[in-house]
Amino acid sequence: MAHDSNGPRSASAIPLELLRTPPPKERADAARNRAAVLEAAARLFAEHGVEAVSMDQVAAAAGVGKGTLFRRFGDKAGLGAALLDARERVLQEAMLSGPPPLGPGAPADERLAAFLDAYLDYLLGHLALVRMSETATAGARYRIGAYRFWHRHVAILLAGTPDPDHAAHALLAALAADHVAALLPELGEQRIRAGLQRFARSAI
Repeated sequence: MAHDSNGPRSASAIPLELLRTPPPKERADAARNRAAVLEAAARLFAEHGVEAVSMDQVAAAAGVGKGTLFRRFGDKAGLGAALLDARERVLQEAMLSGPPPLGPGAPADERLAAFLDAYLDYLLGHLALVRMSETATAGARYRIGAYRFWHRHVAILLAGTPDPDHAAHALLAALAADHVAALLPELGEQRIRAGLQRFARSAI
């Protein structure tokens, strides 16, 4: 929960624009190293799968020291989160200033439906990485900065409900990577999409 001079306030009181995933601010050499690491990691993850790739392999492929890699990203989950940042920023910009219904200008129910579809597209496209970043430690998903953005957006769209903050958390729980990964083999993508839309309609 965020705080101000008047005491605690809900995260849903923070303007959505302030919750965007910020681009990293780095020296030129650090930026080059970061780009090399992310490029190498993306390639190795795509070729071998996230679980099969070690940090040592990423460091060697990027041409940086292992110590540099660990200092910059912490662990493989941190590296995965950094890879996802750029993808998240694209979706966030579309939600803030893109065309409706994902962007502004459409009714809340249409925007919520569009967000669920767009987020599921993003999630399914990077499922192993998102799952790793969300489950690295207990509660990791809720400490990821982007989660606060998704939650704030959904809470705004659910403003007419008795408790928008809770309703947004409940709806986003159905989009947790571990949950979706477990359901996907049994239900398939289309049933998951349809179920999310039914859930959203009942919430709104």
